[in-house]
Amino acid sequence: MITVTNSPRFLICQTAFIGDVILATALLEQLRLARPDAVLDVLVRKGNESLLANHPFINEVLIWEKKDGKYRSLWRLLGLIRSRNYDVMLNLQRFGTTGLLTALSKAGITIGFANNPFSRFFTYRIEHHIEPGVHEVQRNAQFLKPLRLQAPVAQPKLYPSGADYETVRPYQTRPYICMAPTSVWFTKQYPAERWVELIQKLPSDSTIYLLGAPTDAPVCDAILAQVGRPAGAVINLAGKLSLLQSAALQQGARMNYVNDSAPMHLCSAMNASTTAIFCSTVPEFGFGPLADQSRVVQTREELECKPCTLHGRSACPLGHYACAWGISVDELATF
Repeated sequence: MITVTNSPRFLICQTAFIGDVILATALLEQLRLARPDAVLDVLVRKGNESLLANHPFINEVLIWEKKDGKYRSLWRLLGLIRSRNYDVMLNLQRFGTTGLLTALSKAGITIGFANNPFSRFFTYRIEHHIEPGVHEVQRNAQFLKPLRLQAPVAQPKLYPSGADYETVRPYQTRPYICMAPTSVWFTKQYPAERWVELIQKLPSDSTIYLLGAPTDAPVCDAILAQVGRPAGAVINLAGKLSLLQSAALQQGARMNYVNDSAPMHLCSAMNASTTAIFCSTVPEFGFGPLADQSRVVQTREELECKPCTLHGRSACPLGHYACAWGISVDELATF
């Protein structure tokens, strides 16, 4: 339990992927409700800090250079963290590097998952279970129990700036649908040919925007070349919008079609209408959509090989990719 009388200083560590950082913002919302006087700092990997720009509850974002001088950056961070005298450090990661950082942080209270290799050095250890009906935001919410902080489990939330909304306003002159057809993992991606079919089945009164990172632009271009719609009916915005600008655009969409990937979590954080396509993974892992108007679509065929992994693979190990090809385009097109 926090015993300090002044505003406690927290460090929340989430150095995994974009989606993990987005889901961790639910804990920021919950902490704000429980201790509005708390000072909240966040540690993320370089590249993910832009997600937290404009966040009204965050005092400072610390950045770990994981790709360039990983351990040199970790050593620098350790010195910085120790100098801050944090009252509480919450480590939402289960890997050894951040576990060591937590153990050596000199924070008054350290909390992390029990399956972190350095968890025996934490003040409190939280059990991590993948079980149906338990979302990742609920798993993270357990971190407040040892501190006896009372607040309901919150939704993740991002805060695009006024400039972000102004950037996307020209794309909002008529009804529109957003699609994010790619994923870091191949077996989480609905096939490009099926995205083409889906676009062809959707009503023509809505503009369709293809979203993604700069590296996703060629895939989106290939889809665009095959849809056979008039110029301007489908627009490739991959690489042209920041993460928060994409989130601002998704917020106003009639529907957002996404894989089990970061764009789905952007929709959750903006409470944007979501159709989440699950290929090799399943929502029971605890990473499903959280928007008020959201649905999951996956193959109705019982497959012994689904789910094949927690995070996805670079290729279908059996070669048939039935978990993706078995998803009905007609079911997706109805919303």
